[in-house]
Amino acid sequence: MAGPEKHSLTLRGHRTSVTLEPEFWQAFLEIARGRPCSVNALASEIDETRRPEEGLASAIRVYCLQHFKQSGR
Repeated sequence: MAGPEKHSLTLRGHRTSVTLEPEFWQAFLEIARGRPCSVNALASEIDETRRPEEGLASAIRVYCLQHFKQSGR
């Protein structure tokens, strides 16, 4: 497994970045394509529903895990 990589996102007009392992980033891209929606739109949805003490990168990881668990993959 490769180390985490920084990715830039725009959430509701504000630039930010998240650091994710390549496997989580690929899973995140796959989910966004399947919805279909942009990565920024999906990240904004996750950002709006995450707990205040939870970082965005952690929230994205959990979202990916829950998505694939629910889909039976």
